[in-house]
Amino acid sequence: MLLQEIPKKEDIIAAEKRIHDYVHRTPVFTSMTLNEILGVNVYFKCENLQKVGAFKMRGASNAILSLTKSQLKKGVATHSSGNHAQAVALAAKLSKIPAYIVMPQNAPEVKVEAVRRYGAEVIYCESNLKAREETLNEVVEKTGATFIHPYDNYDVIAGQATCAKEMIEDTDHLKAIFAPIGGGGLMAGTLLSSQYFGNKIPVIGAEPEGADDAYRSWKAGALLPMENPDTIADGLRTSVGERNFPIIQKYIKDIITVSDDEIIEAMRLIFNYLKLVVEPSGAVPFASMIKIKEQFKGKKVGVILCGGNVDLKKLPF
Repeated sequence: MLLQEIPKKEDIIAAEKRIHDYVHRTPVFTSMTLNEILGVNVYFKCENLQKVGAFKMRGASNAILSLTKSQLKKGVATHSSGNHAQAVALAAKLSKIPAYIVMPQNAPEVKVEAVRRYGAEVIYCESNLKAREETLNEVVEKTGATFIHPYDNYDVIAGQATCAKEMIEDTDHLKAIFAPIGGGGLMAGTLLSSQYFGNKIPVIGAEPEGADDAYRSWKAGALLPMENPDTIADGLRTSVGERNFPIIQKYIKDIITVSDDEIIEAMRLIFNYLKLVVEPSGAVPFASMIKIKEQFKGKKVGVILCGGNVDLKKLPF
């Protein structure tokens, strides 16, 4: 049964049990050298090591596994050019149901191939939101498949919340958690887990300067969608969803925006000291933490590395 309201504590616990066999419990890494350089004890939740290389597997799996038998029979559909597309495709494959993924014509070939490898049907469209939504509606009408929204969906939020829940359980006495904001699914889930399981640890949002709709919306107290996002962090170019924003408004401590240069430097530090490859979006929370590190001198903070799907031929450092 799909959730109709903001997930409660028991909804996130149920989601964790539901998706147990579909996802990895990803490790938390720290680097003594990096901690000495920064003067902060940083604990990285490595969702770049998650299935499909991103946290998206959690929300997609929970949403699909929450469907009724009759819904499952007709399959699932979504529109995405990236990690959510792969997550829905793999979760559908594991559930032995059809998946229809609407992808823009300019989607990276490596991502299209990954979606096909998981057995999903790819339907191309023009590379704009209107075309994506219209094509998706046609697919849903034709197939009867259930639309799994990338972030504006309470079951997706509950699934994403399991990431911070694990991190809280695997670390002690964090003074803050830094997480990225794109559509807001991971951020909303992180905020809820902080409230329910983390003794209300302050959660700080991280956004690229070139896609700062969440920051502007938060300051204005109303949704202000991004018109022409311009950032290397392609996974965070999306505007915050309607179900996500009230959770962000209610619970977020702060939102820190960072430049592309700061994102690239954070990627480089993670690569050098943790020996991990993260995509630009995955490095944004760390870049934000570095920007305000003086506030956390000698303290423990958590940073969610949300994904690792980067084209190594296009590494920016």
